Amino acid sequence: MQTTSHILMIRPVNFGFNAQTAVNNAFQVAGADAAAQEKAQAEFDNFVTLLRENGVIVTVIDDTPEPHTPDSVFPNNWISFHEQGTICLYPMFAENRRQERKPPVIKQLQEIFAITNTIDLSGYEQEQLFLEGTGSMVLDRDHKIAYACLSPRTNQTVLDDFCKKMGYRPVLFTAVDGAGKAIYHTNVMMCVADRYVVICLESLPNHAEFQMVQEYVGKTGKELISISFEQMNHFAGNMLQVQNRAGEKLLVMSTQAYQSLRAEQIKKLETYNRILHAPLTTIETNGGGSARCMMAEVF
Repeated sequence: MQTTSHILMIRPVNFGFNAQTAVNNAFQVAGADAAAQEKAQAEFDNFVTLLRENGVIVTVIDDTPEPHTPDSVFPNNWISFHEQGTICLYPMFAENRRQERKPPVIKQLQEIFAITNTIDLSGYEQEQLFLEGTGSMVLDRDHKIAYACLSPRTNQTVLDDFCKKMGYRPVLFTAVDGAGKAIYHTNVMMCVADRYVVICLESLPNHAEFQMVQEYVGKTGKELISISFEQMNHFAGNMLQVQNRAGEKLLVMSTQAYQSLRAEQIKKLETYNRILHAPLTTIETNGGGSARCMMAEVF
């Protein structure tokens, strides 16, 4: 099943610009926003309300003040949920992001969800090898494909290990931004839904990989919807398709992402699902992530 009606979100208590992640996240902007935490919390609460009002089940866990974890609002990087009660834990590039795997948070998860199997890949941190969950990988769960662009946060060895343990096929490629720098997470340039794929094809400089990715998408029978560099820079690739309790499909993104789309792109996407969007400017600017990064899908 590609989509779920149940989302885990972590409510921030110490949100702010993270210098440790900014070294390879070109989407982050250092700003002297003294009210970043308050604004981020308001954006978070508004986003949760939007999802719940549209019938999506959202489990919210409050982050803890200590240890200091400014990026805890992006849980999809350190944990993913799978069928039969399996969770995966991932090796994180930034040292302060590794602390997001907090015992109190994991204890709450164990109380809420029936976790029967844990695949812990976090030991790769000792080798300085990283794979940041469904940020590093965009999963086609129905076809067991893990799309991933190589970056300092996405290592092929760890990707291959995940795929071997979870029965996925890795589709690895290089993706760069407009300045030619490696894109830090695959989920800012690509979104896989049940019947379509949104992708920034401009970001694939290698012609053979450009062809390969399109061929893989084509084999799954999903329509390819292309976005531009500029739209990607407004987080138009950072979308997630979910469903509500009634089984209705919904495409979730930020208001910035929505406003970057052309009318014909919106019309095309709405042939597949309704679109939900919420303003996430503070989180996007300081954190360098958007709507998809905030949602860990629970299967």
